[in-house]
Amino acid sequence: MFDSKEYLAKVDAWWRAADFISVGQLYLRNNPLLQTPLTAEDVKNHPIGHWGTISGQNFIYAHMNRVINKYDLNAFYMSGPGHGGQVMVSNAYLDGSYTELIPHITQDVPGLIKLYRQFSWPGGVASHAAPETPGSIHEGGELGYALSHATGAILDNPDVIAACVIGDGEAETGPLNAGWFSNVFINPVTDGAVLPMIYINGGKISNPTIFQRKSNADLTLYFKGLGWDPLFVEGTDPASVHPQMAAKLDEAIEKIKAIQEKARRGEASDAELPAWPVMIVRTPKGWGGPKAWDGEPIEGNWRAHQVPIPVDAHHMEHIDHLENWLQSYNPSELFTSDGKLVKEIAEIAPKGNKRMGMNPITNGGINPRPLNLPDWRNNALKFDAPGVKIAQDMITFGEYARDIVKNNPDNFRIFGPDEAKSNRLNAVFEVTNRQWMEAIDPKTDEWISHSGRVIDSQLSEHQCEGFLETYVLTGRHGFFHSYEAFLRVVDSMLTQHFKWLRKAKEQPWRNDYPSLNVVATSTVFQQDHNGYTHQDPGLLTHLSEKKPEFIREYLPADANSVLAVMDKAFSSRGLINLIVTSKHPRNQFYSVEEAEELVREGYKVIDWASTCPAGEEPDVVIAAAGTEPNLEALAAITILKKSNPDLKIRFINVVDILKLRHPSVDPRGLSDDDFDALFTTDKPVLFAFHGYENMIRDIFFLRHNHNVMIHGYRENGDITTPFDMRVYSELDRFHLAKDIVKNVYGKEFPEMDEILQYHHDYIRQNGDDIAEVQEWVWS
Repeated sequence: MFDSKEYLAKVDAWWRAADFISVGQLYLRNNPLLQTPLTAEDVKNHPIGHWGTISGQNFIYAHMNRVINKYDLNAFYMSGPGHGGQVMVSNAYLDGSYTELIPHITQDVPGLIKLYRQFSWPGGVASHAAPETPGSIHEGGELGYALSHATGAILDNPDVIAACVIGDGEAETGPLNAGWFSNVFINPVTDGAVLPMIYINGGKISNPTIFQRKSNADLTLYFKGLGWDPLFVEGTDPASVHPQMAAKLDEAIEKIKAIQEKARRGEASDAELPAWPVMIVRTPKGWGGPKAWDGEPIEGNWRAHQVPIPVDAHHMEHIDHLENWLQSYNPSELFTSDGKLVKEIAEIAPKGNKRMGMNPITNGGINPRPLNLPDWRNNALKFDAPGVKIAQDMITFGEYARDIVKNNPDNFRIFGPDEAKSNRLNAVFEVTNRQWMEAIDPKTDEWISHSGRVIDSQLSEHQCEGFLETYVLTGRHGFFHSYEAFLRVVDSMLTQHFKWLRKAKEQPWRNDYPSLNVVATSTVFQQDHNGYTHQDPGLLTHLSEKKPEFIREYLPADANSVLAVMDKAFSSRGLINLIVTSKHPRNQFYSVEEAEELVREGYKVIDWASTCPAGEEPDVVIAAAGTEPNLEALAAITILKKSNPDLKIRFINVVDILKLRHPSVDPRGLSDDDFDALFTTDKPVLFAFHGYENMIRDIFFLRHNHNVMIHGYRENGDITTPFDMRVYSELDRFHLAKDIVKNVYGKEFPEMDEILQYHHDYIRQNGDDIAEVQEWVWS
């Protein structure tokens, strides 16, 4: 029955109903069914939103409902085109999802009035597929991530299909083009499927689109070359496009099912890369809307992009055109007089959680489970005294991550752009492989299989970040690791994720999510072979500017601190956790007990490194946040203990840097009394910091003590030795000691100038750091 003319007529009616209330949301605030002629009281003062992408997406959504019913699918809709918010709102309203989750938006005339008024209205809902919209998991506020997000959602969800609609403007972005390689990482045995649907409507904001000007023959070559199986739907007459869409969408679903059925006869490790279907749907931009306006074409080109008819409550001259447009959908055939969708149309909606507006995958996941975390203390390092043991923090963390993989075989993944080995995560490959569906060369490939818990074989930060975002939004867990400087490639993605978390938390019906964990390595102060180009700690500053309830920034100084931080991060919910750490050999300083306190409190006065007795006022406070800042600060203390043995030093290691902010800025921040107890009200403070110095200035701005010397990253660098990286920013031990002597005693420290000059000349002659640095030990 799903293929009959009668059923397709109901699909057409659903589509018209969705278009009708989508246009209504753009323009109207009263009289939602046009039961009387429109007046200025019925029209919004400032209609704001987009029309061009709406009708084509409503068409696709209506046909997705049909195949969900026909094949009993578990599917959800991802709106990639920007500002397609009415699509998600209108269809969730028609199938009842909206009213179930947001009860004051009732399925009647008063409810329609509220639905219309709230759209792009102060205190209302956004014009894109935002968290306040049922069924939404991808906002589209920033274009390019639809395929990455769709893939992240279906990993380890073998029964789910992501209907991923991609606008032809979005298709021109770099991240979206990187997204076509997602098929390389989808295992048809253990994962679900992504059904991309490129909606080619021909126009962007004020330009044609590239795909629109490509022939079907060229598009076929393009997508087949990328390993996809293209299916085309095109036309302008709904009467001919409906049966065509039904046939091609059926073909796509049947191909997906056939791929999965064949693959699932065997093991995941034996699966092969299939040619997944991709649909190319060519229908006009602004389909069914005004054909032209003021002598210029509207439908089918870029002029349909936003609000096509210039009508508002203060400009009613053309109200008849708006009314004619709305009446063209024949609302009296679609809705009863009291505002309900007529029964014959409403009955074709999928039922219960099969409705795309109610699919639990879009609201925290189908089967969300907490991580089964091993005890990190089992991986902790033991040593007899601070600084005597040399280890690599990321190697130690990799052993902990290995144990997490063992404990969580189907809801924990590791994502990174070709850096798992570089970032010293080798231990995870003792229990898993990289997942990769392309051909495997056993002579050269390492830790590569068709099935695995690591996805790092595509050199794209956008892909890895996008995969993780929806992996955690659908209730699973993991982390994204990358070189510190290149996390800036995706800082806007992190911003969008933060905005999602913030708006989702305002919705009482939204479930929460595991945190998004970002691990930064190959950091600014250890770029000896990459140099200045690979230096940028600015993600710390970027994220610190966001709402503090959702952001944590950790700067663990050694392996035990990293382990304690990661345990806390993996246990948290609804946060973005940024962890900046080292992958290079480093002195290990903090015991398990110290690491626990550092992470629990966010900081700790380190008694063994301080020369000021507890309870006494120090002459100087030295604080450090970060691996190299901690190392250099401790080395500076050893210099000062010899040169100025009477100097009373209080040393503070800081792990949770945002914990130092004023409580008026961050609810977790230290009180003035607690801050003053640490940093005093007037004694000199030297703060060695991993990032840009303005972050520390901001922290001290609202505090009593402004007598602060800040040594952080100063945007200087070159191809040079590891220690010289710190010298460039004056974060090295010699500059730190020199600055402390000058501020405490008011005198110069010429010995420091001499050794800095010696260092300068030595590394240029020998290409290696001086023995005073390489052989330093804490004492």
